[in-house]
Amino acid sequence: MTIDEIIDNIIKVEGGYTNDPNDAGGATRYGITVAVARRNGYNGDMRDLPMDFARMVYLKQYYEGPHFDDVAKLSPRIAEELTDTAVNMGVTTAALFLQRWLNVMNMEKRFYPDVKADGYIGQQTLACLEAYLKKRGKEGEMVLLRALNSSQGHRYLEIAEGRQANENYIFGWLLNRVVV
Repeated sequence: MTIDEIIDNIIKVEGGYTNDPNDAGGATRYGITVAVARRNGYNGDMRDLPMDFARMVYLKQYYEGPHFDDVAKLSPRIAEELTDTAVNMGVTTAALFLQRWLNVMNMEKRFYPDVKADGYIGQQTLACLEAYLKKRGKEGEMVLLRALNSSQGHRYLEIAEGRQANENYIFGWLLNRVVV
């Protein structure tokens, strides 16, 4: 899976322009909220946000910035999952999901040492992921994807429980985002 395919999939799920009063993100196009657009230098009407701009934001903020591009060198599928999670929950949350799962899947540190769960993908996290995948192979990759999706689904439950208006979105989140 290439970054272009990852971004295409995210944009397909996110769709075009929306401004749902129940959505805390406000005006959104291609999944880019008005707040994210402004932080990245776009000041125009969200209805006119260019696709190329959205793609640039996804690449820089949700793929390269959190070092999911480095994860992709080890597992494109895990990088795709992390990128998708980051779009909806933030890059720190996505990275923390990975780190926490790596820590509980290291067989009490027999496979590799615990990684500091700090929400930052650095060399230690990458080394642990590489050791995990080397030890567990393709089956381990699938299990880790299920684990990451389990965390994502649990977080969606918390989000919906914490804000009643989010009940409008939980079905779609689970349908389109919690996928292995």
